[in-house]
Amino acid sequence: MSAALLLTGALALCLGSLLLPQGDDAAQSLRIVQEQGGQWLTAAAVLFLSSICLTLGLPAVLSLLQRRGWTLGVVSGVVLEVGFIGTAGYAMLLAFFRTLVVTGTIRSKGLDEITSDLGLLVFLYTWIVGFYLGELLLGLALLRAGTVPRWVPVMFLLHVVALPLATVLPLWASKATVLLLVLGFAGIAVQAGSQQARVRTS
Repeated sequence: MSAALLLTGALALCLGSLLLPQGDDAAQSLRIVQEQGGQWLTAAAVLFLSSICLTLGLPAVLSLLQRRGWTLGVVSGVVLEVGFIGTAGYAMLLAFFRTLVVTGTIRSKGLDEITSDLGLLVFLYTWIVGFYLGELLLGLALLRAGTVPRWVPVMFLLHVVALPLATVLPLWASKATVLLLVLGFAGIAVQAGSQQARVRTS
């Protein structure tokens, strides 16, 4: 069950990331929210769903790290959970932001002030660092455990490496890097699911 939830969460995260429209500046971001409000809220709802499914799917990850890599795997799970919870918080911020835009509470000049708020920046950086650091540690733990094909942890490591390249890549390519994360979690889900099936039949 947790393996299926893990895969569902990864797919939802990918869908939410691809659905979320992005603007180059404050004025364009406000216009996007006003003109594509339905798509914006759909992306927020899908991202929130992904955080729940990924959290519930975490036992599937840990089931593959019972021996070698257990300690590092547990640490990666805790750090990843920070990223998963942060994803839920980010989704709620998106919905709240749309409410502020629709009601006219926020303007483009006010948006610049909000995005430079220290508390918001701390939350966003904690979320991003938690997700990518947890992903890095998970990739290393899986390499050490050797319980999944080698390409699975490589997907996580490539996704982490792609982070600093996001600023120079085209928008479509930057968004497409989330597919590396999906492939990694899909590999874990398949391996954990087959392991659970073997346990039930033995």
